[in-house]
Amino acid sequence: MGEHSREHLSRKDSIWIQTGREGQELDAGSATGKSLGVFTSGGDSQGMNSAVRAVVRMGSFLGCKVYYIKEGYQGMVDGGDHIIEASWASSSGIMQKGGTVIGSARCADFRQREGRLKAAKNLIDKNITNLVVIGGDGSLTGANLFRQEWNSLLDELKATDRITDEQRKSCSSINIVGMVGSIDNDFCGTDMTIGTDSALHRIIESVDSISTTASSHQRAFVLEVMGRHCGYLALVAALATEADWVLIPECPPDKGWEKTLCKKLSAEREMGLRLNIVIIAEGAIDIEGNPITANMVKDLITNELKYDTRVTVLGHVQRGGKPTAFDRILGARMGAEAVLALMDAKPDTPACVVSLDGNQTVRVPLMECVERTKSVQEAMNKKNFQEAVRLRGKSFQNNLATYLRLSKLRPPKVMCDPTGQVCSSGKKLAVMNIGAPACGANAAVRSFVRFALTKGYTVLGIHDSFDGLLYGDMTQIVDPVKPIGWTDVHGWTCQGGSLLGTKKCTAARYGLDKVAEKLKEHDISGLLIIGGFEAYHSALQMAEARSKYDAFCIPMVVIPCTISNNVPGTDFSLGADTALNEIADICDRIKQSATGTKRRVFIVEVMGGYCGYLATMAGLAGGADAAYIYEDPFNITNLRDDVVHLKNKIIQLGVQRGLILRNENANANYTTDFIHQMFSEEGKGSFTCRKNVLGHMQQGGVPSPFDRNYGTKMASKAVDYMITKVEENTTEDGKIKSCTKDSAVLLGMCRRQLLFTPLEDLRGITDFDKRIQHDQWWLRLRPLLRILAKHSEVAYQTEGVPLGVDEVEDEDNA
Repeated sequence: MGEHSREHLSRKDSIWIQTGREGQELDAGSATGKSLGVFTSGGDSQGMNSAVRAVVRMGSFLGCKVYYIKEGYQGMVDGGDHIIEASWASSSGIMQKGGTVIGSARCADFRQREGRLKAAKNLIDKNITNLVVIGGDGSLTGANLFRQEWNSLLDELKATDRITDEQRKSCSSINIVGMVGSIDNDFCGTDMTIGTDSALHRIIESVDSISTTASSHQRAFVLEVMGRHCGYLALVAALATEADWVLIPECPPDKGWEKTLCKKLSAEREMGLRLNIVIIAEGAIDIEGNPITANMVKDLITNELKYDTRVTVLGHVQRGGKPTAFDRILGARMGAEAVLALMDAKPDTPACVVSLDGNQTVRVPLMECVERTKSVQEAMNKKNFQEAVRLRGKSFQNNLATYLRLSKLRPPKVMCDPTGQVCSSGKKLAVMNIGAPACGANAAVRSFVRFALTKGYTVLGIHDSFDGLLYGDMTQIVDPVKPIGWTDVHGWTCQGGSLLGTKKCTAARYGLDKVAEKLKEHDISGLLIIGGFEAYHSALQMAEARSKYDAFCIPMVVIPCTISNNVPGTDFSLGADTALNEIADICDRIKQSATGTKRRVFIVEVMGGYCGYLATMAGLAGGADAAYIYEDPFNITNLRDDVVHLKNKIIQLGVQRGLILRNENANANYTTDFIHQMFSEEGKGSFTCRKNVLGHMQQGGVPSPFDRNYGTKMASKAVDYMITKVEENTTEDGKIKSCTKDSAVLLGMCRRQLLFTPLEDLRGITDFDKRIQHDQWWLRLRPLLRILAKHSEVAYQTEGVPLGVDEVEDEDNA
């Protein structure tokens, strides 16, 4: 890897990541003398503890006094032992816990001015003039009102001699920064709220489990999920589980939906499907605004179709359990950014919410978001459901449109027959997997097949990658290149691995002339390749050989799918989220195994090749003390310093367990065995050491909700793009001649949107030897990992960009 790729990282006196925007470098102790309070309010959600932990540790790093305000607004009103100073050690061991360890409660007292007077007095007594609020829109609205009244509250407290002149002067203003903790994802201005991903995991685990018993007995199940005013959970769960029907408040079914539902379920049974799944949000309504309940749907199916139908109400199961890796990392990033936003705030700075836009944390005006959120409900009250869907944002709109297209019983008769062999366009698109298997690939294939069929295009499935394409007669697969029908991909979304089969070889290894000959033989008009670095490299090789082989002059799209997340041109690859959850879960169990064992440090090796994404992000999700990766060079001095740092934490702070992650190719000499032996030797008398190599467990498992949804929507966009290019480049004799660089592209998430990037443009940012991109966004999070592990030799720069709510909602992201 060249110097160009490493120049932004340096292990000298500090680590400082330049984000490319003007901003102030923040060092340890730079905010000494300030005080801030953090509290959780309203309903609990998984990931709140990660956010609380990050607030405490980032605040401590900057030199602030940080206070827990227990039991939300009620604790602020009651004061006393409800407002206690937090320490680094007091936030240890909470990241993997669900709910909120500092408590949450509804508070009628705070709604009255006298209650807010008490709250102000209690905060002033602790010199707290900065608040981090983690809750829903009601909690955030209350905080903003508190801020607006602050001066009048102080005046009243001073007039009644409850505070002194000095206190009135030193606490003359209060700043508020919010984070949205809600499983419903019902807050406008953020792509995801803290807890939503974990709730989706609970729902999908339940649906997957129910599907097996439903299929065994040919039953229909009606599942009620949370979402009194927002159907996000129900909608995304329906997409991720291939549910037959979904009912959400923002998009009520048309009149006569009962007959349509029964007709569809009956037709599916006639096609041989043994189960039916209907997902309903608890706030579902019909077009007239009347409630639709799970029992109503159950009675309808039972009475009309005579199916054995059961109702499952998931209830608070969705809010329980430990947080996913996504929610842990989201909470950590948002918590750190909230503290930095408070440090940047001036007395006249409007209250803001730290939100997620694509892969970036942003700061959005609090009340602008609250008003937009309220306007959604107002639109539904007026039965203007189209406007309600629009106000939910592009992500919600895309989810809904994608589900409606995928959930059809069969493709339109005028476009294609269900087998996929007779289609109106007469053209064939092909799909194949290249590289190591990763979760989400099957969801993408299903989506690609069904969307292409609805457009009148036959889809050829190429089994076993280039082996199937070139040597079909020598494989054990019957017809390794054959059309895939609508029902052939039923149930693929929830399957891990690659049902098409895959190989880790590039096109050039097989011979580009042979590959071109086979593509021409099968008359393929467009090619989708789903896979890792080999998929990207193969497509690039074929694109660069277009001058020699006309068969490559077709639209080619690559969807990155690898747990390593090492493919250039995208911030996220399919499969990486599932792998992160596997690693976080395993690390939780590894640490739990030491319960009762004093002072133990675990050295854990994770996959990733030369890419340190898994090690870094799993380190954030697992609360690691260090994560060693290739992109961030380290030496024996750094290892020694980390041993000393661990010993100090264990001896001085009473920490009982440590976690060190190492990327498998972090350093040829400082191997996992070497680090294990060094820590074991140098830690004698302070801690014992154990080693774990996670291996292929990271590639297994059931696809996460994110990977299912991401793969589905990526393939949807790929189909539309590919068909557009096919139609633009069809000659008069019906042949495809597409040789422009924008017809060989990689589809990826780039900061805030899904983009098609020409493969030719990616060559210059690729290290083909190490199979990584020269620079990656997640490297900027490495200082946060060290700050949260109590390293002080770090400098940190805010990543949050100020945006308006419209700028967030208008982005076409996943």
